[in-house]
Amino acid sequence: MHKVLMKLQFKARVIKKEPLLTKQHRKNCLLFAHIFKDWTIDDWKGVIWSDETKINRLGSDGQQYCWLKASGLTSNIIQPTLNFGGGSIMVWGCMTWAGIGNMTVIEGIMTSDVYIKILEDNLVPTMEALCVCSNIDNMIFQQDGDLKHTAGTTKAWLRRKGIEKMDWLAQLPDPNPIEHLWGMLKRHLVQYTSSPKGQQELAERVAQKWDKITVAECQRLTESMPQRWQAVIRAKGGHTKY
Repeated sequence: MHKVLMKLQFKARVIKKEPLLTKQHRKNCLLFAHIFKDWTIDDWKGVIWSDETKINRLGSDGQQYCWLKASGLTSNIIQPTLNFGGGSIMVWGCMTWAGIGNMTVIEGIMTSDVYIKILEDNLVPTMEALCVCSNIDNMIFQQDGDLKHTAGTTKAWLRRKGIEKMDWLAQLPDPNPIEHLWGMLKRHLVQYTSSPKGQQELAERVAQKWDKITVAECQRLTESMPQRWQAVIRAKGGHTKY
C-alpha cells in the first residue's frame, strides 16, 4: 500500500494529536508564554520536565499519518489498526538538559499517594544525580496541573523536600520537551519485529529504549525552549509546530 500511494504521488504527513483549545485556554497559554519568553537556555537547563504516558502492548498511541496528494487538495486519513484488549502500561518519566532521569511503570490507579511514592523513589534520586552532573544547585520541577499533582498532600511533600515546582497549564503540551521524548520512545518500540508477550516484556522494552535516549537529544530539546515560547506567542496562544 505504501508503494502504491507513493506512485500516485501521495506524501505521508504526521497527524498531530492536540488538545481542544477554547478562547480562554488560548488566553491563558499566551499569558503563560509571556511569563517565560525572556528565559534563557541557561535558565531552562535548571528545569526537570516530567510527564506520564500510556504505551500499548499492541497497536500504538504514537504517531499516525495522513496521506496527502502532492497538490495538497485531496487527503485520505490512514490510521494504524488498534487491537483492543492487547493491554497497556502507564509510565512516568522525567528529563532535563543533562539527560534523562528515572522512568517507572505506574502500578494500579494513580492517586496522590501513589504519585508521591513515584516522586520519592524516582524524582529525588534523579535530582540528586542531575545536580551533580549538571553543576546546577537549584533545580525546578515541572509537572502538569493534574489534580493528583496539585493535591494538598503532594504540595506538602514538595515543601518538605524543599523542591521548587513549576506548575503547567493543563492545555499547554506544545512547549513541553518530554512530549517529544515519548514520541521518540514509541517510534523506537515499533522497530521490534514481534509484539511483547505481556505487560512485563513491554515494560522491559520501554526501559531499554528509554535508557538509549542520549544526552544530546535532551540538550537539543531543552535548547529549543526559547523558540517554543516565541512560537506560542506568534500563534496567540494556539497550537504550534512543536
